[in-house]
Amino acid sequence: MSEESKPLSKVIVVVGPTASGKTDWGLRLAQKYNGEVVMADSRQIYKKMDIGTAKEPGEWKWVGLHRTFHIQGIPHHLIDFLDPGKFFTVTEFKDAAVKHVNEAVKNGRLPIVAGGTGLYIHGLVDNLEVPKVAPNKKLRDSLEKKSSDELMQWLEKLDPVTATTVDRFNKRRVVRALEVCILSGLPFSEQQKKGQPLFNFLQIGIDVPREVLFERINKRMDKMMQLGLLKEVEGLLKQKYNWDLPSMSGIGYRQFKPYFDGEATLEQVVEWLKRDSRHYAKRQLTWFKRDKRINWVTDYEQAEKLVEEFLK
Repeated sequence: MSEESKPLSKVIVVVGPTASGKTDWGLRLAQKYNGEVVMADSRQIYKKMDIGTAKEPGEWKWVGLHRTFHIQGIPHHLIDFLDPGKFFTVTEFKDAAVKHVNEAVKNGRLPIVAGGTGLYIHGLVDNLEVPKVAPNKKLRDSLEKKSSDELMQWLEKLDPVTATTVDRFNKRRVVRALEVCILSGLPFSEQQKKGQPLFNFLQIGIDVPREVLFERINKRMDKMMQLGLLKEVEGLLKQKYNWDLPSMSGIGYRQFKPYFDGEATLEQVVEWLKRDSRHYAKRQLTWFKRDKRINWVTDYEQAEKLVEEFLK
């Protein structure tokens, strides 16, 4: 059979908002179908950031010549590997995810992609080619002097589509979107080209009633505080990781800045953690609901049935 007529390898994708249970579902599917999990989470990629990213406990094991992160005995990729001082782009995620999916298939295992970072999922599923506009230091420096609100107002004028999906608190992403718009003269959103499909994807979305989801989020934040989130943030600051880094500007970390600056109480921080996580969940749902290929289910058994049918 020629390369062109060969059927595409099957890949399961589990998506949903924060606290919907993606990690658990990915794990259960991997245990049942001899799978490996590729995480699509832009926060769980970082080392030293376990509590604030809701990372499941796991351990690094040698598998042949490679070290792999295992959660309950299941290999998980693209998790707990990057120093918080480093950057990781959508293109880097896509390239690494493709490699891990191909390796899983080669080893006779079912690849399962699980996560809530919409751009990562979009990049992989649609084989996205991100605009190749070289960074311009002078322009970046001038943009970074502006406040997040000023940058977002500008982005809303130049590229309203990207403005609705970008994390406004991730200044680096907002600056990059503006940089591409300004230097190319075209909206960033119009330059993301879809390539030929790389795999045959079944996308499953976890549908949780809004009030249940928000209650879960609130409880999760309280539990994070009990587990020592404050100490985790303190440790990162002592290691000179600053608030401008993408890792430190994510939810679960940036809310602590006013506390460490002496401008807020811990009670206020917890309220902000809950509020911002609920807002983030809404944005995730808005993003995923636009993709009509996602099969939304309310319980795990429905997901398993979809997988059974898909794999036949």
